[in-house]
Amino acid sequence: MEHCNLDLFLPEGPLRERYIKTRDLMREYNTSIAYMDFAAKEKILRQVLGGFGKNVRIEAPFFCDFGENIFLGDNVFINFNCTFLDGSKITIGGGTLLAPNCQLYTAHHPIMPNERIVKENGECVRVGCASDPITIGENCWIGGGTIITPGVTIGDNVVVGAGSIVTRDIPSNVVAAGAPCRVLRNI
Repeated sequence: MEHCNLDLFLPEGPLRERYIKTRDLMREYNTSIAYMDFAAKEKILRQVLGGFGKNVRIEAPFFCDFGENIFLGDNVFINFNCTFLDGSKITIGGGTLLAPNCQLYTAHHPIMPNERIVKENGECVRVGCASDPITIGENCWIGGGTIITPGVTIGDNVVVGAGSIVTRDIPSNVVAAGAPCRVLRNI
């Protein structure tokens, strides 16, 4: 089987090294650590994440690109099979819960095809990509299968219904759901 040329996405350098190191550490986190070995899990998370508070729990499997751009408050719970593409900062406030299969994408690509794939001498040399931060406030509940897109801010005390696609900011103290996600009512 042919493998994808990582140079298309990440040229040689510190960013690529961080990406590979994070992938290796997350493979260990997801496959090699006993479920109740919280000390071993925390040790890996301290090497991967940008920062996190007390009583943080991330169920395996968990996937991220770099990890160092992820910041979690106290008492954050991230259920299994969540994916964070953290080319930009992802901040999750204290007391927030993410259900299974949530996807947070800071990365986005240009609309125009000639800007997505950069070619030199007829060969693809780079995939164009940018990113914008995602912020989730305190005491939120993000339902299963929710996708949060680049640049979105979700306020405090928000409930986002399962299967939502959040493409715009959500104010504090509301229930929101749908694709695209919209405010349904105040709390």
